[in-house]
Amino acid sequence: MTVARLKARPAISPREREVSRQDPRSRLVRLKDQAAEVPREPARAAAEAAPVDRTLSAVSRHGLDAFAFFVANLQTGFGPFLAVYFSQAKWTQSDIGFALTVGSLVALLGQVPGGAFVDVVRSKRFAAAVAVIGISGSAFALAVWPSFPVVLLAMAVHSGASCVLTPAIAAISIGLVGRARAGERLGRNASFAAVGNALGAAGMGAIGYYLSNGAVFYLTAALVVPTIVALSRIRAREIDPNVFKEAAPAQAPRTAGQDGVRALLTNRGLLCFSACMVLFFLANAAMLPLVGSVLTLRASETATALIAACIMVPQAVLAVSAPAVGRAAERFGRYPVLLLGFGALPVRGLMLAYTTNPYGLVAIQVLDGISASVLGVMVPLVVSDLTRGTGRFNLALGAVGTAMGVGAALSTSMAGIMADRLGSHSAFLGLAFMGFAAFMLVALIMPETRQPAEAA
Repeated sequence: MTVARLKARPAISPREREVSRQDPRSRLVRLKDQAAEVPREPARAAAEAAPVDRTLSAVSRHGLDAFAFFVANLQTGFGPFLAVYFSQAKWTQSDIGFALTVGSLVALLGQVPGGAFVDVVRSKRFAAAVAVIGISGSAFALAVWPSFPVVLLAMAVHSGASCVLTPAIAAISIGLVGRARAGERLGRNASFAAVGNALGAAGMGAIGYYLSNGAVFYLTAALVVPTIVALSRIRAREIDPNVFKEAAPAQAPRTAGQDGVRALLTNRGLLCFSACMVLFFLANAAMLPLVGSVLTLRASETATALIAACIMVPQAVLAVSAPAVGRAAERFGRYPVLLLGFGALPVRGLMLAYTTNPYGLVAIQVLDGISASVLGVMVPLVVSDLTRGTGRFNLALGAVGTAMGVGAALSTSMAGIMADRLGSHSAFLGLAFMGFAAFMLVALIMPETRQPAEAA
């Protein structure tokens, strides 16, 4: 038996071993050199994706101020002057009621489609311009052809255009200043709108008294010119079209076209806020008409002047306090400001129930101005917070507007039944109870919607 002989491996000298072995330090140096030559794409992408600090020019800022002012003037013509105009044209009360009902139904049903339209249209200025022209055209039709079919069509066009105009203004405002300064900007809008409402009501009332009620609608139609001029002063390049698609810091961005609607339907905060708004308007909408009825019974000679004062006092409070409400929402958060606005409602109802002095009823309307200033700022601001990253801000704003309309529609009927069967005192107490329920709902279920990155 033979055994195979193993070949002896030649010995490797130490010098040869050092030459064949790769020096790890030289490899590290080579990797550093390669890293210096290759650009860092993730860092560059992150830098490009970082939000740009938008600076709003004075031209756009003043243009938006004037636009909010003239839009309020434009909408004032469709307030109490409609009933006076139709009565002067010898319309029956049933025809007047039917025409107003058509406008109310379109306003209620058109909130969501109007918001969806603003979401789809890339140019929010274009959407606002179309709405303004529609409102002006409906006013012109009312003045020139006050026949029943034309009036119904004009009321429907006005309500539909208003459903587009409200979210368009909010979208333009937040697109101009960004989310961090949205509260202050929305408060400024509300302030200029309140001044516009007050001056518009006074000017149109004087024109209706000295000229004719039809002249009010000619003036309303003519207001399209300064309104469009003010809108054109807002620079389109300063409006960020993607501001509503920015994801919150703690979440990944959603794809608006795929799951935006589903995200709204499953958004607990948005559903809670809508429920709170239904209860608020269920308690709030009927208070001023009920005050008007009480003033007519207790001070028939001065009832008209007192009712006008009840309208003017909240507008004055709104004009003064709305900017401060916006700043407070940015500094302290949305939740405490909402509690303030909702808390003023039950207090107002209780005071109206136990006040017999007509001038005291007017003074209590200061609380109405506080609630109006809070909601005028907080509704678009909270909806913007809750729909961040979905790209469906205007659609959600329309849905919340529908909830507000449902509450307002039920409020007048409920208060009328209580007043007829139980008296105005019990009606005010019932509305105050509903207001307290709305306050408690906010206190218990509403989350704080301000993002930590937006804290001042």
